[in-house]
Amino acid sequence: MQPENDKPDASPVGEPKDVDPKTLNSDNTSPSDPAQPPGPIRANPVQSEPIRPRMTERRFAQVSRRELLKVAPVLALGAFAIPRFQQSLLKKGLAFSDWASARLFRSGHMAPTFADAEVTPFDKFPINGYDVDDPGVIFESWSLTVSGAVQKPGDYKLAQIQALPRTRQNTRHVCVEGWDVIGRFGGARLSDFLSLVGADTSARYLTMTCADDYYESLDMETALHPQTLLCYEMYNQPLTREHGAPLRLNIPTKVGYKQAKYLTDLKVTNVLEKVGYWEDQGYSSFYSL
Repeated sequence: MQPENDKPDASPVGEPKDVDPKTLNSDNTSPSDPAQPPGPIRANPVQSEPIRPRMTERRFAQVSRRELLKVAPVLALGAFAIPRFQQSLLKKGLAFSDWASARLFRSGHMAPTFADAEVTPFDKFPINGYDVDDPGVIFESWSLTVSGAVQKPGDYKLAQIQALPRTRQNTRHVCVEGWDVIGRFGGARLSDFLSLVGADTSARYLTMTCADDYYESLDMETALHPQTLLCYEMYNQPLTREHGAPLRLNIPTKVGYKQAKYLTDLKVTNVLEKVGYWEDQGYSSFYSL
């Protein structure tokens, strides 16, 4: 006797069985019907919200700073495009540049020096003047007038400056116009001359005026640099009128316009009424190389 669930199918052969529509696949085949291969299984799509990473407050701040840095140059350029902001921005930028250069300047750091074979021939050394190539200094009556915070103010003749130890150096002269040459310069260290006149080296500045009405200033640290010269000769010969005779500055750590020619007055001071001819027109006041 067979179990009940093993009873043979009572449906006539060839007639379809009654099939519950709920059990049919989408292709009208029953998954339990061995006569038909199983149809593809189609899962109903599940609608769900996309997963979005949560941005923490710290992450937002980092992104905000990064985006701000990206647009900062554009904002700065935009500010420069506004005429009333241009002058102020340029002055502040130049002041910051001078401040940073002064902090980086090292009195013991020497400018490069060169072999005699590398020196530019004297006749190839450009003559660059402020007003005239020769302001007509009368050498016999010339003197350098010293004033300000010094113990021995007065007029100093060229012979007194030449009596100080002489230094000769082959250094590069760099002009703000874009050219540079290597020259041979000779003279007394400005630091030795300041000792001679009893200068207060805690003062901040030196100011110089010239026979052609040019004027300039130096920070005290640059004035005391061992390569800063009161220059009275070039190429082992007396300085020529075109190059600033009888006395000029040679400062290889500074750009050319700081190296005033035809010196007539030197003052040690803590206050600058004027910085320099070019500086007062917007050029850098420190301009270290």
